[in-house]
Parts: sequence; C-alpha cells; structure tokens
Amino acid sequence: MPRRHLLSLVAALFGVPTLLSAAEPTVTRPNVLFIAVDDMRDWVGYLGRNPQTMTPNLDKLASRGVYFTRNYCAAPVCNPSRASLMSGLRPSTSGVYDNGNDWRTVMPEELMLTTQFRKAGYEVRGAGKIYHEAYKRPGEWDDYLTNVEPDPKPTGDTGVDGIAFAPIDCKDEDLREWKITGYAIDQLQKKHDKPFFLACGLHKPHMPWNVPRKYYDMHPLDQIKLPPYLKTDLDDIPPAGLRMAHPETDHARILASGRWKEAIQSYLAAITYSDAMIGRLMDAFDKSEYRDNTIVVFWSDHGWHLGEKHHWRKFALWEESTRSPMIWVVPGLTKPNVACDRPVDLMSVYPTLMDLCGIPTPKHVEGRSLRPLLSDPKSSWDQPALTTYRFKNHTVRTEDWRYIRYANGDEELYDETKDPNEWTNLAALPEYSAKKAELAKSFPTLDHADIGGNKEGPATKKGAQKKAAAQRKAAKKAAP
Repeated sequence: MPRRHLLSLVAALFGVPTLLSAAEPTVTRPNVLFIAVDDMRDWVGYLGRNPQTMTPNLDKLASRGVYFTRNYCAAPVCNPSRASLMSGLRPSTSGVYDNGNDWRTVMPEELMLTTQFRKAGYEVRGAGKIYHEAYKRPGEWDDYLTNVEPDPKPTGDTGVDGIAFAPIDCKDEDLREWKITGYAIDQLQKKHDKPFFLACGLHKPHMPWNVPRKYYDMHPLDQIKLPPYLKTDLDDIPPAGLRMAHPETDHARILASGRWKEAIQSYLAAITYSDAMIGRLMDAFDKSEYRDNTIVVFWSDHGWHLGEKHHWRKFALWEESTRSPMIWVVPGLTKPNVACDRPVDLMSVYPTLMDLCGIPTPKHVEGRSLRPLLSDPKSSWDQPALTTYRFKNHTVRTEDWRYIRYANGDEELYDETKDPNEWTNLAALPEYSAKKAELAKSFPTLDHADIGGNKEGPATKKGAQKKAAAQRKAAKKAAP
C-alpha cells in the first residue's frame, strides 16, 4: 500500500482530528515537564533491583509522587518505542518496528502528542532525545534546542567491540546532557503567558558510557557484582528467542575480554551521571514559579541487558530489556512516595497527559489513562503490559506472568512470582495451555507489515534450528 494511502487509512480508521479543530487556548491547564532518558533499565535506587546503583535524585523524585514498579516499553528499541509513545499507535498498528523505520511516513503530524498540546493552546518546547534522532520533524515544536555539540571522545581504550565504555577526564558541563538540561532550566526561569509542555530528553545511559571519571569512582570496580546469571539459561529458549539473544556476539566477546564487571561499572556510572542532570533540572524546577502547577512525568524508553540470558543491549522480549522506570507527580492528585505494582506500558503516557490536562484524547490513541492508578495505586487494572519487537513477536506481562510468542510460533512462559529471573520456560508443559490461551487474548489483533527501511527483516524459520544449536554450543563454551 502506498504510504499516502496508509496515512488516509489511519485518518479514516481512527478519526484523526485536524488542526482546524484546535481548542481555545487556556491558561488554567497545568504545565507539563516531560523528562525522558535513553536505555535506563530498572537499576534505580527506589526500585531496589540493584543495590549498586546510585540515583539519589530519581529516588527523591519518586518520593514526591507515584512510581510504577512494573512499567514496560511498547518496543525494546529506541525508535519504535518513542514513536509509539508520541503517536499513540503501537508498533503492530503502525508498522514501525525498528530503528530503520522512518516513522514520519506513517504518522502524520495531526496524530502526535505535541500537536494535541499545541491545539489546546500550549507552548511546546524541547531539547535532547525525545524521538529517535535519525528522524526529526521540527514543525511539531514551537522551539527546540539545536546545534548541540557532541560529547568529547575518550582516548585509548574504548570498551569491548560494540560495547563502548571509558571514563573521560572532563567536567559535567562538557557533555551535551548539561546543555540539554540547561535549556530546560532556562525555560523554567522564564515567564510564560501560556501553559507549557517542556520536554527534556537525556541520552545517557545510552552508549557510549563515556562520562566524567568521578562517576566511575563512585562505583569502585572491586565492589561490582554481576547480575543474576545462569550458565544453562538458554537451554529451554526456542530458536526465535536465541536469535534475539545472539550469545555468540556481544556476550562471548565480553566473557573473552574478562571485562564484564568493567562494563557494569560503566553503565552504573552513566546512570549516575544522568541522575545528576535530573537533579540539576529538579532543583531549578523547585525554585521556579511553576512548581505547584506542573505535572512531572519521567520515563525511559526501554530497559537493557548486561549479560542476563547471555544477552547484551535491548532488542529482546525478556524482563531486562522491556522494563523501565516511570514516575508521575501530579499536583492535587498523586500522594507522595507511593508505589504502584500494576503492570502498565508506555502507551499510557499520551492518554494520561490528555486526561490530566483536560484535552480530548484522539480516537486513534491505543493506550489507557493511568489516572485511576495515580489516584489510588491499588485500583483494579485488568490490562496487562504489551511489548512488541519486530513483526509479530509479542510479549504480555501481568503481575504474575510473562508470555512470549514469536512470529514463527515459538513460545516462552514464565511464572514471575516463583521465577523472577525467567530461568524456567514453562511454555511446553501441557498444564499451562489454559494460561497461555488466557494471556494470548491480549496480543494485537492487527500486525501491520514492517514499513521498510530496516537492514534486517523479521525472523524466519529457515535455518533456525541449526543456528539455535550453534548458539547454545557457543554460549556454553564461553560461559564461566
């Protein structure tokens, strides 16, 4: 289908509003401070998933409102995760599955979160990484920070092949995160005649994990511990899952280098640096005139593996790559320091902001407002979290279960109450057939074809068994 026809179809199916239906401007709506980070998994202090992490500023932010302990991404890849959040369309609806998809070709400006705020009379400003930066649409913003200089590069050792890390002998302000945060701080110090939507997107802890040396020093190498790891973890993973894990690449190289702990130290250092920038921003926010009439939402686009399941990076459907932190502080609604254990996903950000700001939610938006959980985190919630990685590969996460079904029919099922590390795949056991059928009801009913542009297409069956056997053999040989 030609892309122009796809745009028309989306408009027809979902009733996309036009810019001509703009709401009257108002100054009574709350402002929004929209803070995004890249590749930050659940290693934040307030979640208690890794005692080595140091995130005092995020812990402080979490103490001010509701933090979600089971928040998951729409896709474990930067581009589709962010495009889904900002458009309200899941990857399975849009066909935007990977970093090579230009989301702008199938997501007209009228769909986007920014457009709804502008129609409602908001100033829409931003800086840093909100969308995947390969594809930009400046017209969505009233103002956006541009021409940010790249970070200084380290000299000498730069990590292990594609896993890039090294401390830098520089100051905090020498990195682009300082300038991105500085833009948001400047906006908070200005007088605004209209309510504002202010987006601040930090790149760290995305690789390369090159941050000032002092953040490395906060995580001494001799105190670093490895994450939970099982040598035989891949034995019950089906071929499609092994294809995503590719243990013969990053993990084998890390093990051969003997630098696993160094890589973890570097990731922790990058998290702590990002946390410091959020501390700068929140200090300025607290000193501003907008503290009491601004919604603060913090989110990360997906998680990250650091050797669990013999896997590195995101690009998989397990807990480590799909889970990420999310915090909401809503004046007059949220209570301080409250955890919500209901499973949610990032598709809820768009409709929640519409709901809280009194803006009509467009019909095409597929997520569900979190307002009931922000008011009472123990409210009933019957919608599990859904994550998609590439065409027809989906996982559903409830409070107690994770079910994965790949495009070729391969399956994984984990009892999260007994097996939080997802070490025992129950999918092949007949006694769990009913559970799988129940969970499968939450899979998408529409799986749109990949819109194109990716270097690697969806998984196929050809050669899968042979490759899976080779991957298991390589993983066992390399495992400590």
